[in-house]
Amino acid sequence: MTDSKQIVVGYDGSTEAKQAVTWAARQAVLRGCHLHLIHCSLWILVTSDLGPVPGVADSGLERAAERVLEEGLAVVKEAEPSVDVTTTLLHGMPRDHMGKLSVGAEMLVLGSRGLGGFLGLLVGSVSLEMAATASCPVAVIRSVDHPDGPVVVAIDDAGSPEALEDACTMASVTGADLKVVHVVPEPAGLRRLRDPIDAYPAAEAVVDSAVRKARELAPQTTVTGELQVNHSVPRAILQAAPDARIVVVGTKGRGLIKGTIGSTAHAVLHHAPGPVLVSRRNAG
Repeated sequence: MTDSKQIVVGYDGSTEAKQAVTWAARQAVLRGCHLHLIHCSLWILVTSDLGPVPGVADSGLERAAERVLEEGLAVVKEAEPSVDVTTTLLHGMPRDHMGKLSVGAEMLVLGSRGLGGFLGLLVGSVSLEMAATASCPVAVIRSVDHPDGPVVVAIDDAGSPEALEDACTMASVTGADLKVVHVVPEPAGLRRLRDPIDAYPAAEAVVDSAVRKARELAPQTTVTGELQVNHSVPRAILQAAPDARIVVVGTKGRGLIKGTIGSTAHAVLHHAPGPVLVSRRNAG
């Protein structure tokens, strides 16, 4: 890793954003990365009068946005006083800026801003769009925390090499164990007479190959593999990760439709109670 690597984190003053900033600051220290803290002010979309109120000190919409960014910096310094950090105040919709900022970044970190009571969907629109369109891995941070749990990575038939690499890095820097999970989709109601290993030798070979590769990438990490058979791939992934410190998923979304993402990553991102890392590289 070079000194030019940076982790970008968004802050809007919400509880979820504070959790994301704290998480990102710790990752920056563990990885030896620069931290870039940003706040996007939306006031420019509704008014051009951002200046102070005449005669009122420390007032105005621009100053209010600056205070949000200052608060975010204080959260960073409380979490990791030694972190190398810069701050930037931007104006306009977050998605218009974050896509550009993600180019070349080690990671983009966002908090979840979803309506938690609505059909169990826990992720907000900005986080979802960035997970589908950013040019780097996107971490969406939630409050459920298992600091001693494993990193869990879901792999597809091709072994999801990018997700596996990101998971190995995460496990290495945090000292966590790594669990590799592969799910064979099976129609609901189908009665299986044999164990998965006997019934799906090709799938077991995928798991074995991924475990070997993970041990090469992260030789100090304890790596295990798990084969699941389930009619719902996302459900099986989450059932295999009840105590995960983070779930890592790849995406087959190619950006053909803006704001879309592979169905498995989409479902895991929506329903996981804890942090999720969506592995992305140079999205179009």
